Amino acid sequence: MDKIDYKKTEKHLYLPKKPAIVEVPEMVFFAVDGRGDPNTAPDYREAMELLYGLSFTVKMSKMGGEEPAGYFEYVVPPLEGLWWTEEPGFDGRGDVDKSRFIWTSMIRQPDFVTEEVFAWARERLAKKKPELDVSKARFLRWEEGLCAHVLHVGPYDTEPETIKGLDAFLTEQGYETDFSGVRRHHEIYLGDPRRTAPEKLRTVIRHPVRPSGGGG
Repeated sequence: MDKIDYKKTEKHLYLPKKPAIVEVPEMVFFAVDGRGDPNTAPDYREAMELLYGLSFTVKMSKMGGEEPAGYFEYVVPPLEGLWWTEEPGFDGRGDVDKSRFIWTSMIRQPDFVTEEVFAWARERLAKKKPELDVSKARFLRWEEGLCAHVLHVGPYDTEPETIKGLDAFLTEQGYETDFSGVRRHHEIYLGDPRRTAPEKLRTVIRHPVRPSGGGG
């Protein structure tokens, strides 16, 4: 059986060819919350270690004969991030001091991953890497709902121009952004900045939306 790769089986969620309105269903994630500039904050580096460590603990569980019920072969989904600041309504634009960022970093998990599987993976990772504070990771079941997204190609710092185009699309389609306490500026990272030239990075930018005039 071929490995399930959500980027291929759910292209409408991960590889938009143009700006689009999409209904994002409930998904399962491992998540870590933090603050600070992702380029320099130790918490962000630790979050990456936790998320990938936990994700690959589950993925490789079959090697030790400990795979969860319902396990199937899959490709670990891409890293994602929700970003905001103390001031409400952050949309990925504006001259923001990155040290003021608040974020949730997360990696989607297959549906067979439950809270019990998460607890097992966290225990395993704690034994393998005792220097990591596994208590910072959490299990998240989240339905994002109605959103608009677009594929940004290029450095992260040039995202505002792409977001400007997304906003124009929303206006044309009769929608407006709907940021709130749980609906944030959302990025899905299809490229690895450590191995990809900045101009070739691919990032899905996703914003929560509602029909214009829908209130809040």
